[in-house]
Amino acid sequence: MTLNLVVPLGEIRFVFHLANPQKRIRVETIGAERYARLTVPPGVWLGFQGKAPGNSLLMNVADMAHDPEEVFRKSVSEFTYDWSIE
Repeated sequence: MTLNLVVPLGEIRFVFHLANPQKRIRVETIGAERYARLTVPPGVWLGFQGKAPGNSLLMNVADMAHDPEEVFRKSVSEFTYDWSIE
């Protein structure tokens, strides 16, 4: 599935990884101060964190319907990224 991520309210940091979680490939923060669309191709893992003082809203416009049987989840501890970094 290809994701198209937009943050119309607040601010969210995204951390993108290849299938190998030790290989971080990109960190992006989008929202009110930097409005953009992030397109994420299949095979890229991602985590995200709200950075605004209030609520943030994340919108995903995917290229196909969600199938809960196709979802793979990993614990955030499986990735080497320090989420406390500002």
